[in-house]
Amino acid sequence: MQLKITSNPAVEQRLKTYPFNIQKKLYYLRQLILETASETEDVTIIEETLKWREPSYLAKKGSTIRIDWKPKTPEQYAIYFKCTSKLVSTFKVLYPTQFKFEKTRAILFDLEEEIPVKALKHCIQLALRYHQVKHLPLLGADKVNT
Repeated sequence: MQLKITSNPAVEQRLKTYPFNIQKKLYYLRQLILETASETEDVTIIEETLKWREPSYLAKKGSTIRIDWKPKTPEQYAIYFKCTSKLVSTFKVLYPTQFKFEKTRAILFDLEEEIPVKALKHCIQLALRYHQVKHLPLLGADKVNT
């Protein structure tokens, strides 16, 4: 089934407010989120909106994913997850050396860092299906270190 994206025009406006080099990084994260959603069998609709002035993505049975860059940490940008979920703590077990984490809320990327795409897409997929898998050990994921 084709993925349906419902998008708030304010997201595009917000993305254009970032410095150009940051825009490219955030558009890439956006592309990975939407690509992963389209590859995830039980995700048919994804909502793109703003939450806390950050581009945010939500699937019906998932947990909100947000992306942002903050001027106070100009050399990094991040993908955020609900801090009360088991998502980031699970990512730390699955990918202990592939990512840098901010407590229980984010995966951080340096501006010049090459993103481990396969691992990040796996994390995104777990977030998109979170309410279906939150009761499973490691959210139903096998422990892999790719």
